[in-house]
Amino acid sequence: MTEPLNASALDTLFHQARSHNGWLDKPVDEALLHQTWNLARMGPTSANCSPMRVVFVKSAAAKARLLPALMEGNRAKTLAAPATAIFGVDSRFYDLLPKLFPHTDARAWFAGPGKETVAETTAFRNGTLQAAYFMLAARALGLDCGPMSGFDNAAVDREFFPDGRVKSNFICNLGHGDPSALFPRSPRLDFEEACVIA
Repeated sequence: MTEPLNASALDTLFHQARSHNGWLDKPVDEALLHQTWNLARMGPTSANCSPMRVVFVKSAAAKARLLPALMEGNRAKTLAAPATAIFGVDSRFYDLLPKLFPHTDARAWFAGPGKETVAETTAFRNGTLQAAYFMLAARALGLDCGPMSGFDNAAVDREFFPDGRVKSNFICNLGHGDPSALFPRSPRLDFEEACVIA
């Protein structure tokens, strides 16, 4: 665990990785989605709570259900993507803590009256972390990602999470990106603009 990744691996994950808007006509195999999940799930979450839930939208019928909830600018690229992940967070993640964190009663930290805020905050924070792990895992396994927020969360939830337990966080197109459709990379903040060492 002490050896840094080589330059090629860092390029794959960060330096050359881009948020894609165009997609090559190349499918994403379900086995690859399984591989990506199995890699991403290894990332840490508080009390191993693992609140992220994912719907992979691949079929034409499922895309037709998703498209009306997207902003106009996100529809064509989502339709063209071989797969679209809807990252959600499980509001009752704590029901699985006896399995995921069995050495103490961690469920009691989040379940019950007066604990709604801490449960909601924990679910959103850790679900977002897991979605980021998933994108890095996807890149590590040869996929490109196109994350986006331009959609109607309530409409997505009604269509894909109808029982109300899971709430959508954000959406990410997955596949093999078309480099000809990329925009120039936007600037990033320098260390001094964003960081303080105290």
